[in-house]
Order: sequence, then structure tokens, then C-alpha cells
Amino acid sequence: MTSDRLLARWRLRSQLLASSVADAETVVRTLLGVQAENPSQSAWAVATRTHSPDREDLAGALADGRVIRTHVLRPTWHYVHADDLRWLLEVTAPRVLPVADRQLQPLAERMTRLTDAVASMLAATPDRTRNEVAAGLAERDQPLSGFELMLLLAHLELHGIVCGGAPRSGEHMYALLDDRVPAGPPRDRDEALAELAARYLSSHGPATERDLAYWATLTLTDARRGIAGADDRLDSFEHDGRTFWHAAGESTPSVDRSNRGARAHLLQVLDEMYRGYQDSRWVIDAGGLVSRALGAAIGMALVDGQMLAGMRRRMAADAVRFELTPYRELRAGELRAIRDAAERYGGYLGLAPRLEFVG
Repeated sequence: MTSDRLLARWRLRSQLLASSVADAETVVRTLLGVQAENPSQSAWAVATRTHSPDREDLAGALADGRVIRTHVLRPTWHYVHADDLRWLLEVTAPRVLPVADRQLQPLAERMTRLTDAVASMLAATPDRTRNEVAAGLAERDQPLSGFELMLLLAHLELHGIVCGGAPRSGEHMYALLDDRVPAGPPRDRDEALAELAARYLSSHGPATERDLAYWATLTLTDARRGIAGADDRLDSFEHDGRTFWHAAGESTPSVDRSNRGARAHLLQVLDEMYRGYQDSRWVIDAGGLVSRALGAAIGMALVDGQMLAGMRRRMAADAVRFELTPYRELRAGELRAIRDAAERYGGYLGLAPRLEFVG
């Protein structure tokens, strides 16, 4: 027997929020992909899953190429381990590319020249900012608008031509994939689908086949093929009319109904605890307190895996303010957990944390 609350608590464990690991590289390798649309917020999404959150940890992994920030899995940026990037592109890019390519149609006659220009400039001088790539294209009589350039670079990332380079002063850079990530042996598609299913469902589980299909932009047929190919690494159970899959041998966690020992997490809705699912996303709101139309700029305060308040992070020179909008009256134990989470987040940023309740 299980419940939405138990599923959410189980996911805390799977996603390293209830059992952290040593470093950012291990977080990214374990989760397989971490959405990284917002570099500052996504850096915390990685750091909060480590024993001792440190901004230099992920920065170092990005600088030396152990972790790459690039478009993969869905039409947005993710952090992925260098060892996983090429095979993930092979198995997921074909269904992601049409999203960018439809918008690039007006540039169809220029695509070969644009691709060659970007590749030649990155071969000559890797680790360029988007503005530097734009300037280089203009010098080659291939100017693009900012939006066109964004689409072009995403297209080239999904084709495995470019990827994220070594950041400069925290700014995202572009480099050639061949310069950053050595080529590995090709994977059979069925083998790749099985690896994808096993690793997603182990690191995000329990989750459904539809969650997997959404997360990796797969057809349901391919999601089911992947699960079938990984059946010796997975177990499943039925809940709420759906089959939930998870790593073999895992058991359902217990729930501390008093919340005295519960831990809180201050996260953006782009975090894997929210964005890592679609079919069963709302197990983090078992009480049905939250609007199902959250904006991407809204954060969340989770306590014991349940979304109890909306959150906005506001940075100042010497402090970080967390504006919380509770969805119900918070109990004493929940407030203590949220204060502890704010202290941990503030420590990571090197800023004094301030909690402000609004609404």
C-alpha cells in the first residue's frame, strides 16, 4: 500500500534530497540530467544534493568538462555528465530537434553557411560567449538576431556539433563537442533506451512510463521498450490506476506525520522534484492546495516532500530574502525546517538569509 505522500518522500530519497552525495559530478551522473535553464538556480539544484554545498564544486566540473551544460533531453538546457552526453543526444535529439527547426525554417538556405561559420570560429577560438559568436557571424556577413542565434545554437547542440564550454566568470560559453567530449563507442538504440529508462526510474522513481516519455521526449512506445529492456533493474507497483517503476530492491519509506524530523528544501519549480515529471508531478501536493498553473519563476518550499509554500528568492549585496506564500498555516516543526533550509541556502550563497511571509 502507498499514497501520494509516500511517493513524494520516496522521490526525496531517489533524487538525493534525503540522502546527499559527495559532489556535483556525482549528483549529475546519478540524476542523468538536471534541468539548467537558469544557471544560478540550477546550480543550487545540484549543490543542495551534496553533503557540503559549495559554488566552486559545480563550477569546477563545468570548467574541466566532467559536466556539460547543453540542450539535451528536452528543448532546454540540462547539466549532463560528459560520459552520458553523446548517447543521450543520439536517443533523444530526433524528437527534440523539430521544435527548434520549425522556427529556423526562414534560415533554411543559410544553415550550411551558418553551421560552417560557427564551427570554424569555435575551432579557432573555443569557449566563446553568445555575444562573441554573434560578433563572429556578423564579421563573416552572416548576421542573426538574438532569437535566431539562440535557436541556431540550440540546433547545433542537439546535432552534437557544439556544446557548453568552460564558463568565463560564470557566463555560459560555447565550444565544439568534439573538443569537450571524447567520442565513445556507439550504443544500440534498444540498449540506450534501456539504460535511459533504468537510470531515470532509479534516480527519479517511483515514476510512470508517461513521466519517462515526457522527461526524455520519447514516444510512449520507446518508453515502454526502455522499461522492458531494463526489467531486471526495476520493480513496479500499482497506485491510483497507474504503474509506478523504481530501482529494484527499494522499499517504501515511512512518513513522519508530526514533521518533527522532516527536512525542508527551498527550490525553483524548474527543479527535478517538479519538472522531472508530468504524469505524476503533483504527488508533491497531496492535499491539493496548489494551483496547477505555476509559473517558471515561482519557487517552492517543500517539507517532507510536500509543497507547503510558494517561494521567491531576492538577492541583495549582503543578504538573500526568501519571500514565502504559505498554502496553509504552517506548523512549528515545518517552520523550523524551512528556517534550517534558508540557513543552508544562505550559507551556500555566502549571504545572510531572511525569511519573509507574504500573502
